[in-house]
Amino acid sequence: MEQQASPLQEKERLSWLDAARGLAIFGIFMVNVPAFNAPYFLYGGEEQFWPSPTSQFIQTFIDIFFQASFYTLFSLMFGFGLYMMKSRLEQRAVHYGPVIFRRLIILIGFGTIHAFLIWHGDILLSYGVFGLVMFAFFKASQKTLLVTALSMLGFLIVPLTLGMYAVRSKLGTFNSHEEVKAATQNYGEGSMINIWQQNFADWTYSNNIGTLPLLALSLIPMFLIGAYIAKKGWLHKPQVHLSEIKKWWAGTGLLFILFKAGPYVIGNPEWFQLMQDNIGGSASAVFYLLSVTLAYRTSAGRKVLQPLTWVGRMSLSNYIFQSVICFLLFYSVGFGWYGEVTPLASTGIVIIVFSLQIVLSKIWIQSYPYGPLEWLWRTLTYGKIQPLKRTDSQAS
Repeated sequence: MEQQASPLQEKERLSWLDAARGLAIFGIFMVNVPAFNAPYFLYGGEEQFWPSPTSQFIQTFIDIFFQASFYTLFSLMFGFGLYMMKSRLEQRAVHYGPVIFRRLIILIGFGTIHAFLIWHGDILLSYGVFGLVMFAFFKASQKTLLVTALSMLGFLIVPLTLGMYAVRSKLGTFNSHEEVKAATQNYGEGSMINIWQQNFADWTYSNNIGTLPLLALSLIPMFLIGAYIAKKGWLHKPQVHLSEIKKWWAGTGLLFILFKAGPYVIGNPEWFQLMQDNIGGSASAVFYLLSVTLAYRTSAGRKVLQPLTWVGRMSLSNYIFQSVICFLLFYSVGFGWYGEVTPLASTGIVIIVFSLQIVLSKIWIQSYPYGPLEWLWRTLTYGKIQPLKRTDSQAS
């Protein structure tokens, strides 16, 4: 007899996965705030507009340890979660296709609202669209998942890097003064309509026919690696797979250093950036995930990482919350700080807001098992209103 589909129960949660999601939310925020408060991340010229040694150091630090590391970690966790959802539904004799399809379509809806009304750098819409590709891989073998992921990562990255090396003398020229001026005026001084128009222009600039293949070939491989890790069972029983986890941890850590920090030894050339972000960023995502998993096996590690679990348990709500806060801080309809926040001040905003999120998340989950948007997502996915208030049996 086919059972009714239902969401993951609290007792089934793995705390180190929630901690990894919380870390991803922090890392994404560290990259998003500079991109939210000035046009230079999108159109270039940050060295020209923030030339001080302090600003340069902070930007380098973020580039090595955060850029392309945490949206990839979040992508990995997304693929992991989709595969585990498919497995749970199969165990309950439920057809997983319709449930996961609804989940992705609802995510596309969230992403559309977020991308066009709040933040052009949205990742939810891309996750929902490219996540549909996972239906072709749910029954794939471990080897197929891994080989396909690695092949996709290298498919465009290697030839494009060689091509950029061939024209390296023509790279690095900043010529987007008009785009920077328009973004500064519309976001910093414009009306709500001006903000939405600029947001649409920035979204289409980032998501055009030339960039979509690169986006697909950076996200889908991480979905597949997440499914691979889920299929291996590393994160469910890390003590059983400890030797293999440590080998992957060391290997991805080495690739992380070589491809993320290594380029700075040769002047961080622009022609190498695709390799740096796609190879180094993907390796660092796996490294961070396995680092959290290993650290959580120690009492000191659990104590340090515990606050991240509160944020990670309501990662969707916290991700949107960050965008709403940035919208109010930087755009003209709020405080209007657009283009006026230095990299150092940007880092301070991240630390303050994320600390607030830790506190609010802890308070929320003491009374509610899900974040508000997680509750809505689950309710729409399963077609049944999910209990929001925490019951006595769920009390922490």
